[in-house]
Amino acid sequence: MLDPYTTLQVGRDATADEIKAAYRRLAKELHPDLNPNDPASARRFKDVTAAYNVLSDEVKRRQYDREAMGRNRGGGQSSSQGGGQAGTEDGFESFFRRSWGTRGSGDAGMGSGMGGGMGGSAGHRAQRGADVYQSMRVPFVESLLGGRRRLTVDERTIEVVIPPLTEDGQTLRLKGQGARAGRLAIAGDLFVEIAVEPHPYFQRKGYDIAMTLPVTVPEAVLGATVTVPTLNGLVQLKIPKGSNTDTVLRLRGKGVPPVPGRAAGDQLVTLKVMLPDARDPDFVTLVEEWSKRHSYTVRPKYGD
Repeated sequence: MLDPYTTLQVGRDATADEIKAAYRRLAKELHPDLNPNDPASARRFKDVTAAYNVLSDEVKRRQYDREAMGRNRGGGQSSSQGGGQAGTEDGFESFFRRSWGTRGSGDAGMGSGMGGGMGGSAGHRAQRGADVYQSMRVPFVESLLGGRRRLTVDERTIEVVIPPLTEDGQTLRLKGQGARAGRLAIAGDLFVEIAVEPHPYFQRKGYDIAMTLPVTVPEAVLGATVTVPTLNGLVQLKIPKGSNTDTVLRLRGKGVPPVPGRAAGDQLVTLKVMLPDARDPDFVTLVEEWSKRHSYTVRPKYGD
């Protein structure tokens, strides 16, 4: 087990925010879900969590710093000396063994990074485990309607409830689902940062859902009834005669689901008129004949 400051890649004068940021960065980088079948990453992930258990707790951090200073004054080998890091590693491991009753050789080096019992004897006050930070990708529709996802944390499978109207970048807090520092320890919390996946058709505009709908020339000119997707399935949409590109049609109540005190939003459908293949000779001839008898302006007068 390395010195906790070395493990988290922070200086000994690092602030609590700097320590938390370093832990989050390394935990995301080394998490077993992102590094399957990689024992080296799994070991580092456990060491990083164990180091954060020490440095995130002011009492444990001060105690470790005092003991590390005492070892250095006594001539013990530190990581800054030429002989490697053995002295510091032994100090980190023995620190846990003495202070929180790590049991047996199976827990040497904190085992899983949280396996060393911090309860020790019955006289020790229960310690709190480290908070754990994870990220989770959630489909667009599920972020609005809500759902359930499973997450693996420290070899445990945890069910995460996705509330309706969850937004991109939102962080969910699951109390007591973080790391445990020992059998009698109080577990930390699990913080799950949500990344909402983009949808191929939909975009959220406040409480409305926006989409662009391609339509043919006959549908736009003559009118039609077409099928369009919504958050809750397919519906029929009537396109009025003489519609054009950028015409916006509204499907009431088909947007963001209702919440207490607020009705459901609408779905806004923007039409995009699509020409047929320009190589179609019949269409070209039709346009040529029509243009001989009709003309219209679509651009403002530019300049003089």
